[in-house]
Amino acid sequence: MSQTAVLSQQAPKASQATIYKILFIIGLCHMLNDAIQAVVPAMFPILEKSMRLSFTQLGIIAFSLNMVSSVMQPVVGMFTDKKPMPYALPIGLTFTLFGVLGLGFAPSFGMVVLSVLFIGLGSAVFHPEGSRVAYMAAGNRRGLAQSIYQVGGNTGQAFAPLITALILVPLGQIGASWFSIVAALAVILLIYIANWYSQRLLAAPIKKKQSSASQQTGVSKEVKRALVLILLLIFARSWYISGMTNFYAFYGIKEYALTIKESQLFLFAFLVAGAFGTFFGGPLADRFGKKSVISFSMLATVPFSILIPNVPQVVAFILLILTGFILMTSFSVTVVYAQELVPGKIGLMSGLTVGLAFGMGAIGSVGLGLIADLIGLQSMIIALGVLPLIGLTAFLLPADQKVREWNQV
Repeated sequence: MSQTAVLSQQAPKASQATIYKILFIIGLCHMLNDAIQAVVPAMFPILEKSMRLSFTQLGIIAFSLNMVSSVMQPVVGMFTDKKPMPYALPIGLTFTLFGVLGLGFAPSFGMVVLSVLFIGLGSAVFHPEGSRVAYMAAGNRRGLAQSIYQVGGNTGQAFAPLITALILVPLGQIGASWFSIVAALAVILLIYIANWYSQRLLAAPIKKKQSSASQQTGVSKEVKRALVLILLLIFARSWYISGMTNFYAFYGIKEYALTIKESQLFLFAFLVAGAFGTFFGGPLADRFGKKSVISFSMLATVPFSILIPNVPQVVAFILLILTGFILMTSFSVTVVYAQELVPGKIGLMSGLTVGLAFGMGAIGSVGLGLIADLIGLQSMIIALGVLPLIGLTAFLLPADQKVREWNQV
């Protein structure tokens, strides 16, 4: 009996099992990838001083990074839905490696932008395929699997303040080049993942055909409406997180007279709490339903986000932790919800939801930077607090049971 036939017989049983080893490795790779991306906003205080950049220019750097990633992710996802490419994962991180090396030695604003374009391209390749690996290894626990994968990325992003305080402040811009070592480690791990991915494809040729058939079916108006609501929610969440990640450190320095290192501690607390929220969101959704978790995360965030700019620094620190945790419980859940809305297009839905999050963050970086230059940083941060209100449209989403009924039709 051939190896393909043996693997095909094992496929039904394997599809039900949650493969934690693969989930933890792809989650670790996600952490390494996003830690490298986190170097870019972490460098903002350094670049602002050394190159005398404006808030608008800093927003353009963030835009360059995130827009390339957001535009390319759905494209990569749509292509790999039709033709899976396991080894795109290590190839993508190789682009990132070159980008982070360039960032460390960039002599001008233009070269900084060019370097972050390479980092964005690597991220665009990694995210939809990484999410597909998590889906393939999930078994019956899709919420938990996506949480393990996504919490890796959020943890990597949370490293940004530590990167600033421990590496970039003492070493300056050249400190970014050290993250080429991190990229090289991720490439090695992703070669292992790509080998497993290839074997998995051999084990499930029938499933692949079924997925191809499902891609040919149209998307109903109800599903399209639900996707629009999900994207609107992502818009509100992404603009808020972008504003806090890129500009709250400057707000803390100005309003609370914090040092750069102290302001990074506030941001670190916000991002770490978000990573914990991402992890717990998936298991909660498996238990209480995806719509319930998504709706709660947006509703419960609103009072805290509005209060943050209007309270003393100790209270603000506590509210940042609560806001980060609650808001990010919906992060991995929105990805799984979209995947189940259109189950035949896992890569496209992953690229669209996660990629759009980056894209909206990119537009938000430029828009909020311009607003800060026009009306002042304090006014912009205060206005930012009402953005989660838009996310209350989550209550209009179809219930989980309704989505399952659509998939059975």
